[in-house]
Parts: sequence; C-alpha cells; structure tokens
Amino acid sequence: MAHPLVPEFDFSLRGLRRFLPVIAFFAGFIWDALTLGRSVSPMDLWLLSAYLGGAAGILWYLGRREATPTPLETEVARPWWWKSGPYLLLQFLFGGLFSALFIFYFKSSSHLFATLWVFGLGGLLVANEFLEDRYRRFTLTWALFGLCAMLLLNFVIPHVVGGISPWWFLLSTLAGAGLAHWLRLKTPGQPGRIKPMWAIAGGLLLAYGLDVIPPVPLVIRDIAVGHDLAKRDGIYHLRQEKTPWWVFWRRVSNELHLRPGERLYCVSSVFAPGGLDTRLYHRWQHHDPDRGWETRPRIGFALVGGREGGYRGYTWKQNLAPGEWKIAVETEYGRTVAVHRFEISADPPESDMRPLDKRF
Repeated sequence: MAHPLVPEFDFSLRGLRRFLPVIAFFAGFIWDALTLGRSVSPMDLWLLSAYLGGAAGILWYLGRREATPTPLETEVARPWWWKSGPYLLLQFLFGGLFSALFIFYFKSSSHLFATLWVFGLGGLLVANEFLEDRYRRFTLTWALFGLCAMLLLNFVIPHVVGGISPWWFLLSTLAGAGLAHWLRLKTPGQPGRIKPMWAIAGGLLLAYGLDVIPPVPLVIRDIAVGHDLAKRDGIYHLRQEKTPWWVFWRRVSNELHLRPGERLYCVSSVFAPGGLDTRLYHRWQHHDPDRGWETRPRIGFALVGGREGGYRGYTWKQNLAPGEWKIAVETEYGRTVAVHRFEISADPPESDMRPLDKRF
C-alpha cells in the first residue's frame, strides 16, 4: 500500500500519454540540434519533405474519417490510440518540421529583426506541444501545414535552382500555400477553412519585403574587421586588436585604433548550397551625431556555394572617421545576411597593442 503522503505515479501506457508530447519535444529538438550540422544539406531537406508528405497523408486520412459516419456505439468502443494516435503522429511530424526549421532559420539570422522572427518561430515550436486537441480543428491544422510547406520550400527551391532572387521566395511561398489549398480540396468533405493560411502567406511576403526574414538558405559563418589581411596556404589571416586583460568575457576588442591612412579590412564567410552563384555586398555605414547613419558605396564580391566552411570575401576602407560604424553583409537584392558593429577610436594605436590572428 502506498504511503498517503507520497504521490502515486501511473506507469501504465495510459498514464504515459500525458508525457508523450514533452518527451517527443525534447527528444526531437536535441536530435535535430545534434544531427543537422552547421549547414543545410540536401539529405536534411529530403527528410523534412518526407515529414511534410507524412503530415499530408494523415490530414487526408483524418478528413476521410471525419466525413465517414460511424455508429455511436462503435465510436465509443474504439481504443484511445485509434482516436488520438493520428493526432499524436501529426503533432510529432509538425514538431519535427518546426524544430528543424527553427534551427535552419536560427543559423541564417544574425541581425535583430531576423532574430525576433526566429524566436517567434521557436514560440510556435513550443506551442505545438500543447496543440494536440486543437488539431481536431482543421482550420488551425491547414494553417500549420501551409506554414511548414512555405518555410520548407523557401529552402528547397533555392537549393534546386541555385539562386536567391526574391522571385524564388515569392514562388516558394505561393507553392507552399497552393499545396495546402490543393490538399484541402482533395480531402473528403473539405473540412475547416483555408483563408487563414493565405493570410499567413501574405504575412510572410510582407515580412520578407521588410527584410525581417533571413535570406535563406545563406548562413553566415563569421564576420570580422581588422588591420592587416594576408593569405597564406589558402587561409586568410586578419590581424585584430585584443581586449585589455580585465575584459575577460571576450577576446576581440570592438574599439579599433587606426594610423593615418591605414586600411581597415572586413572579412566575411557565408555558407551557400552547392551550385549557387551570386554576389554579396558589404555596406559600410558611419553614424553621424547630427545626420544619423550615413552609407558609403556598397562594395561587392562574388559568392560561389558549396564550400563547407563558407565562401570568404573581403572589402577595405581607409581614412575612416572616428565614431560608431557598422557593416552589413547584403545580397545583391538588398536582403541583410549579417550586421557587424564596431567603433573607431580617435586615439592613435598604442605601441604595445597586442595583436590577435583571426583565420578564415
């Protein structure tokens, strides 16, 4: 007999049901974080496409089951796994999609608005673990399915065509929404409403136009500024300034000291899928206390995809005014890949400045 002050736990299969969403959430997220790596591979996209295809099959089956009348006594006699099993499986597939897409977009985001967008996607990932009963409402399910399809195709189509034009983002978003709409038309009974899903598609296109969504599938590997740049044995070496000894929480100083006429280099490393050939740009901006951010002419360089460590490009400026600076890595269409901020000091460099060798 259990002690009255000690809580009893139900270790039966029915009792374990309550913990299945939590177990699936942590197991799926940890697995994705460990296996997806630092780039987006074709195998990852094939796997996620299989998840999306499985979710589509379950949605069609649930619609057919809802449209087929069942005697009440038969419905009551059926076990819980027959009633809830498809919804749990659908929740697992959506969870896998959201988890992987969250990681993909997190890799591609490196400025404030893109990061906020990614954390919004992460909130949806967490909310998915508590939506099992809501999946019985097909309007919500179509919206989630359409969102997954749109976000996934935003990665797949650039991989296939080898381009990151805004037209490909528009096409992939409309293709994902169209897939959800077509599936609903083919589902017996056409349950739920599809208009909210199209509203989400419109929101995605608006967010892309406002430069909120990261320019997937590009992934920033690294970006840094420094004094001297040299290439030896295929490796770029950038000389940076170390922080004082008491700034123990970082190694590289954000404050740079330049000699008159000295060049300042910016090196960035960006991953792109194999076959992608485009141009990236460094936009140098200086903050004037009276006029705000002033932009210098953009400097571009070619980007060839496929290198695991990211394709490296650099630009330089000289005779830079003291004050706040930032460099934005942009696509040729003006989408922001990364933003790096630093400050140029009016003081000359000290003779005992400790250099740091940064390798790309």
